[in-house]
Amino acid sequence: MCRELNREPAWVAAIRLAYLRGEVTVESVVEEANLIPGRERTVQDILETMARRDLLRETPIDGKYVPGPVLLNSNRSNLDFTKASDGGAHRWQSSV
Repeated sequence: MCRELNREPAWVAAIRLAYLRGEVTVESVVEEANLIPGRERTVQDILETMARRDLLRETPIDGKYVPGPVLLNSNRSNLDFTKASDGGAHRWQSSV
């Protein structure tokens, strides 16, 4: 299977957690993306890549990341996050 398909759930989970909780850790991404044990190193690599691309910003507290300039300045930061689903599908709940 394509390596990127294995990594995509972690990217989505990290972005979702950054918006909804305001912070991201390896453990929170593993839980949110429902990854199998042993993927922690891959998730750490993803978070470091996201930090290099300014999607996340590493905090002085080891292992914690917060939203970076790219996420904060995106047009997605204006969305009503109270309508975000609790499920793994990460769909926005409709008001209809």
